[in-house]
Amino acid sequence: MTASTPSAPVRWGMIGCGDVTERKSGPAYRLAEGSTLAGVFTRRREQAEDYARRHGVPRVFETADALVRDADIDAIYIATPPSSHADYALMAAAAGKPCCVEKPMALSEAEAKGMNEAFKQAGQPLFVAYYRRCLPRFETIRNWLLEGRIGAIRTIHWSLTRPADPDSIAHNRPWRVNAAEAPGGYFDDLAGHGLDLFDHWLGPIRSASGRTANLAGQYSVPDTLSACWQHDGGVTGSAFWNFAAFDRTDTVEILGDQGRIRTAIFDEAPITLETAEGLETREIAHPDPIQLPHVDAMIHHLRGGAEHPSLGDSALRTARVCDSILAGDSAGK
Repeated sequence: MTASTPSAPVRWGMIGCGDVTERKSGPAYRLAEGSTLAGVFTRRREQAEDYARRHGVPRVFETADALVRDADIDAIYIATPPSSHADYALMAAAAGKPCCVEKPMALSEAEAKGMNEAFKQAGQPLFVAYYRRCLPRFETIRNWLLEGRIGAIRTIHWSLTRPADPDSIAHNRPWRVNAAEAPGGYFDDLAGHGLDLFDHWLGPIRSASGRTANLAGQYSVPDTLSACWQHDGGVTGSAFWNFAAFDRTDTVEILGDQGRIRTAIFDEAPITLETAEGLETREIAHPDPIQLPHVDAMIHHLRGGAEHPSLGDSALRTARVCDSILAGDSAGK
């Protein structure tokens, strides 16, 4: 624990104050017990000042370095586009401070590996905001699997489609359709959430391959992708993603030899468990703000409690799998 006393709140300094910080994350850092959002920096000072005023953040910093090195900042939250994650994270590691970085962890497996190693050398945790690992809805599914509710698990499949976003196409924004910020496009932003969750449910993915295409030709990154993979225990997986589709779909199906589980990664859909005994349906609402359990778990970790479920090691595995799918090659552990 890095705060001034064991009972003092962890004082977070936030780098970046874009959309994700408005509802999903920023409020969680203020509302979690034992946590406070003590300062913010972004490249446009007026944007940082506006955010600080609206969200009750007491300090605005002139530079990221000043925020990271300030004695009244205990831990760093990086909420910028992926192209700057590595630079800011390495800055935090050099200062010897814990850090949480938004997903995707980095632009590549190589960058993610360098970040992970830097924090190991610094003796500080690197958290990654794959916050679905902490959500009650998805922990229910993990418990069903651990309890053997569908027997021996055979395979998992995910299909995700979205219509093209005309505003993003017209202005080459946000970062999700800019190849310099996200070489995989919306895949970089969205697919990691599911693939990381499958790692959490079924164990590490030991090999993966994929195919990509830009079929609509409306921006400079892939819009159509498919993949297959295998987990350490032998369970196989497959997925397809299309970001220039007719409509919005989000379905995950886990098949066992005694039943099946259905869910969605992003959509507010019930989870279902189907076996020979019948159909069980659960409606489990996400907390508001959605990252609150994730931040709670970081505070517990920093105070010597249970290890957080999304650290650099697991996020590095997800980065490796995503790179492999985009490259079309097989990835070993």
